[in-house]
Amino acid sequence: MVKSWLVVACAEHVQRGLNGNFVQAGHGKAAPMRRMAPGDGVVCYSPSRIMGEKDGFQSFTAIGRVREGRPYQAEMTPDFKPWRRDIDWMQAIEHPIAPLKEWLEFTADKNWGYKLRLGFVEILKVDFDFLVHVMTQADLVDA
Repeated sequence: MVKSWLVVACAEHVQRGLNGNFVQAGHGKAAPMRRMAPGDGVVCYSPSRIMGEKDGFQSFTAIGRVREGRPYQAEMTPDFKPWRRDIDWMQAIEHPIAPLKEWLEFTADKNWGYKLRLGFVEILKVDFDFLVHVMTQADLVDA
């Protein structure tokens, strides 16, 4: 059964994943990557542009599907070897979350942001499909 996942990471870190065709979550933990399966949907939400900043960015920054293969570790430094999954990223445009909140199921609960503190949550397919539509349709994004 195909699932859909929301990964929370600053836009700067998401960009690294876009450039390298991978995703990592939870500061490189293995468990989130093991929960994903080939074909699963992945959307990245960035509360900020740079980790630790309170810049109010709050935008969806990337969307794609998990490629065939297993999770793997990559060496960023000798002391940091995060777990990753390879992703087929879609051509997408960043989109702020604010105008979409009333359309998304996962933001229906007034405490929706609290769930995101883990950095990795499952979302409904309907939310993923809606975000694919919004983020890949330039005419909708520009409206």
